Amino acid sequence: MALPPVLRGGFRPFFFSGAAWAVVVVVLWVCALSGAIMLPTRFDPLAWHRHEMLFGYLGAVICGFLLTAIPNWTGRLPISGSPLAGLWALWLAARLALLFSATVGSTLAFFVDVGFFVVLGLVAAREVIAAKNRNLPIVVMILLFALANAIDHGEALGCIDLGGLGWRLGLGLVLMMIGLIGGRIIPSFTRNWLMKQGATTGLPGQPTRFDLASLGAMALALLAWAAFPDAQATAILLLAAGALHVARLARWSGLRTVRDPLVLILHVAYAWLPIGLLLLGASIFMPELPRSSAIHALAAGAMASMTLAVMTRATLGHTGRPLRADGWTTAIYALVTLGAALRVTAHWLPIDYMRAIEIAGTAWAGAFLLFALTYGPKLLGARPDGRP
Repeated sequence: MALPPVLRGGFRPFFFSGAAWAVVVVVLWVCALSGAIMLPTRFDPLAWHRHEMLFGYLGAVICGFLLTAIPNWTGRLPISGSPLAGLWALWLAARLALLFSATVGSTLAFFVDVGFFVVLGLVAAREVIAAKNRNLPIVVMILLFALANAIDHGEALGCIDLGGLGWRLGLGLVLMMIGLIGGRIIPSFTRNWLMKQGATTGLPGQPTRFDLASLGAMALALLAWAAFPDAQATAILLLAAGALHVARLARWSGLRTVRDPLVLILHVAYAWLPIGLLLLGASIFMPELPRSSAIHALAAGAMASMTLAVMTRATLGHTGRPLRADGWTTAIYALVTLGAALRVTAHWLPIDYMRAIEIAGTAWAGAFLLFALTYGPKLLGARPDGRP
């Protein structure tokens, strides 16, 4: 019996469900923030919103990406069929258990939610170790992500008090994944596109010691921020890391890709990373600079833009479609960028702050809704060329 298309590759159920969940989370958060509803979770509304965007939405995207990338890394068969359905069901159960934790209890939500990442990490480890592949550090980061998730549960429920260590550690790990994986794919895709346009000079090259130094500086800065978020030494490390990643991005010739949104969005998404690092470092020295602006530059900006860039490109490529951004895809990129920019600058806009948040949330959620509507049929349906 042939598998339904949605269970033929990990990116299919997880990219679609992740995008749909992002819309749900933002809508519920904005409604709760305005006082229109009360969320049925034991987390306070802000903690739930933060947790679900980081470990819920992003957890789905990470899972979809890993299950799709690992066969390319290892040459082994992809996870599909019943095992894929079971992993997806575990992710969905975690989302519902946490949302309704005031009813079903926080213990169930904890074990299902953390358990999802432990299972994902073990599955990935089995594949990578069996193939003796070099990507074992990615697996370690998934297991650390599970630890950060567990800490965030404990802090949100008042079991431990580590000053927000859980979500900061989780966000830091995500940013390191963006730096590590983005540093591989952005110069590679840019180089390929420029060569197709006939360019022979100024092409991005392979990662160098400078890239390793940039990643090392960011790892040190984010670790310091997770442990000592208000220390001046942390601010200096964040500012230095931000400056290094400005220079790193400048070496990838992003301005030359303006004619191809599918490549350009990768550079725009990565640009949010140094912007966020610089804002975060500056906010420690200047308390009048809202810390939330820096966090949203990293989350609503770098995290969301990069995941949408990867999801759209991977979906097109793995469903047998041309790697070309149509009008809908370009609109997705424009909306997520606009939403992030409005959220980061909300404190300084000449309109009511709450209204600015609502507009930013609408634009940002609109990007994910548009992805679900336009890419959903591609993810849930068969390839147009009839291949498995």
